[in-house]
Amino acid sequence: MRDRSLGDRLGYWFIIAALTVIAFTMVFPFYYMTVTSFVSFGEYINSRIILWPKVWVLDAYQYIFNYKPFLRSLAVTVGVTIVGVFMNLAFTSTMAYSLSRAIPGRRFFTFIVLFTFLFGGGLIPTYLVVKETGLIDTYWALIIPGLISAYNLIVMRQFFQNIPGELVEAALIDGASEARIYFTIMLPLSKPALAAFGLFFAVDHWNHFFDAILYLNDASKWTIQVILRQIVISGEMMGTIRASAESASFRAENPPPPETVGMAAVLVATLPIMLIYPFLQKHFAKGVMLGSIKD
Repeated sequence: MRDRSLGDRLGYWFIIAALTVIAFTMVFPFYYMTVTSFVSFGEYINSRIILWPKVWVLDAYQYIFNYKPFLRSLAVTVGVTIVGVFMNLAFTSTMAYSLSRAIPGRRFFTFIVLFTFLFGGGLIPTYLVVKETGLIDTYWALIIPGLISAYNLIVMRQFFQNIPGELVEAALIDGASEARIYFTIMLPLSKPALAAFGLFFAVDHWNHFFDAILYLNDASKWTIQVILRQIVISGEMMGTIRASAESASFRAENPPPPETVGMAAVLVATLPIMLIYPFLQKHFAKGVMLGSIKD
């Protein structure tokens, strides 16, 4: 650092300062949301901005966990995410492996995938297809239309093509079938790619909002993002929560403001998908880059 010129040192500290400011602008909203969800009714009313609660209370969390639609939508979102990620990875990886092999019509099917990547049918044709296939008001409407991602498919196909062909040739000589090669060789070697794409798919399914509004008419089937909109924007939850809370063992002379309840709901809905990332972090960068370079 001492051997660098004055301009290099100034540039270095400028980058550090800029990254610090960017990190603060990203972390502070989450921090403020967290501390606000734990404040008491009186402190929230009397304070303009809260950086650290004087007393940490759980009133907002008791209210949202007494709100049955919130818990139901959370369970729905978890189920859709688990099933959706499994099916996304299964269909995307199998098709990617097929297109990486010398099969008849490979160029044609690759062109079809690239065509859908560049051109889409649009909202109304997609809705009509979902309707005519009988998926309206079912959870499959949130999974099947986006079952295969064209971008992820192309990257994973390139990843399979980068695996040394000698491994496949040796397996074929030993009498292994294509299915056995896929399950015993390709899948174990593609764990980083599967982890990275699995995270992408999980975030996409967890954030289902517009599709849930468009395809699900039954409010009991709504995902967590739709319920969060009602909590944060509409404020329709408070009356139902108060009624259910009064009928339960929980009592509060001053129920928490809708704002703190909204903060608690957003935090609870955000944490599950955030907790997945640390377990996939070691595979994430490697998995994204694996299929991007062709030997």
